[in-house]
Amino acid sequence: MEERLVEVSNEEVRIDFELGRKCRANVSLRSLSSTTPIAFKLQTSSPHKFLVNPTCGIIPPSSQASFQIVLKPQTQLPSSFPRSPSDRFLIKTAPAPNFSSSDPITISSWFSSFTSTSDLKLKVAYVGLFLLRHAVSAGDIYVVKHIIKRQKSLLTQISLSDTESLLKTAAESCNSSSMISLLLESGLCVKPDSINAEPESTWMVSNGWTRIHVAAAFDRTEELLTLIRREEGGPLDLDCRDREGRTPLHLAASRGNVECATLLIEMGADKDAKSQDGRTALYRAVANGDRQMVALLIMMGVDPTTYTATVHDRSPIDVARDEGYKQVVEILERGESVLTAARRGELRDLKLLLNTGAITNYHDQYGLTALHAASIKGHTEAVSMLLDHGMDLECQDMEGHTPLHLAVEGSRLETVEVLINKGANINIKSRRGSTPLDMARALGHDCISTLLINRGASPPPPPQSPSSSSS
Repeated sequence: MEERLVEVSNEEVRIDFELGRKCRANVSLRSLSSTTPIAFKLQTSSPHKFLVNPTCGIIPPSSQASFQIVLKPQTQLPSSFPRSPSDRFLIKTAPAPNFSSSDPITISSWFSSFTSTSDLKLKVAYVGLFLLRHAVSAGDIYVVKHIIKRQKSLLTQISLSDTESLLKTAAESCNSSSMISLLLESGLCVKPDSINAEPESTWMVSNGWTRIHVAAAFDRTEELLTLIRREEGGPLDLDCRDREGRTPLHLAASRGNVECATLLIEMGADKDAKSQDGRTALYRAVANGDRQMVALLIMMGVDPTTYTATVHDRSPIDVARDEGYKQVVEILERGESVLTAARRGELRDLKLLLNTGAITNYHDQYGLTALHAASIKGHTEAVSMLLDHGMDLECQDMEGHTPLHLAVEGSRLETVEVLINKGANINIKSRRGSTPLDMARALGHDCISTLLINRGASPPPPPQSPSSSSS
């Protein structure tokens, strides 16, 4: 395999397209060599359409260089978008240990005589509000999805007037209900009164939305509260599902509607409900890079480690890392940091994390929480600190073990006593039916067995003799 000499900031050149105007995209190259300068030269498959500045250059060791791609003013839409199979760029690179000139003509001439180069291919994608509006008008769900995927911040950064115009265009398209749902799911911010009743009725029929779905989707907190309080017709189902299995909380989280999401959770909505595609409300907020919504959901006690059933088995933190949402990653990782600090007994770090609002309900792939980790390691002060911050004393891992089970397994007599004093269920059973006393006896922890019995543990009944069982 050919060894790469540089790393490109994005292997797809994304151009924010508008008719009749120059459109620009910046690309950065980072040298992967720590000792040798790297020469680069750009070539385009469409020189009649693109300008590149500079076309070539020298990158010092472990440094970066940038170039700008300019699309000349176009009188027609791209033949296909967002991907353009006919427009491409080739970056030719080669070590240049003895090359000192920065003159483009000299570098280009040097490349023409250089036979061995390491090459990178850049694809071109056309994005932006102009093309998005065109695709929405045409009812082209596929193109709209892929423009938004490549330009995630587009819908959240456009002006209010552009938002209303785009929404009106969507309402007039041939796939109006599906198109508007897609835009809302992807983060389009609309005012509560931006939609009239007629389109709402259409979406309610086509998407299976209830009034509570509509209120949550359009950030109508007062209407949502009225619906929740209304008693006629029986109690309101806060976890009602649309045709895609989405609850009102899914829609509120997808749209960044903090007040509606807060109200739904406070009134008892299932925080970790999954839609048909396996996504939770948190997953949707993370996928949108919505730091405020993610922070709210974490604070409200959602499970940040819930894996999706159909989206490549990725947890929310996997998505945040893959997408490069650093602030979201930081929020989610703090739960992981609590688990690590508890396992190591790092009391100062643990205290700082807990006092600054880090979550305590994070668990690893085995279902182990920070309290499990501190208990099996015998970090008694960490156990007390976690419990004082409201951690569930009876939390269970994948095998149904509580922290008390694991303190017994680790032969941590003092920790066992602390957990009992805090109110741990001394006779609780794991999924295999083992109590803490069963484990203590099986492992030969006599002192712990004695403590458990003295504190009220129920020993298993003695086996019956053959004579007594026959009588």
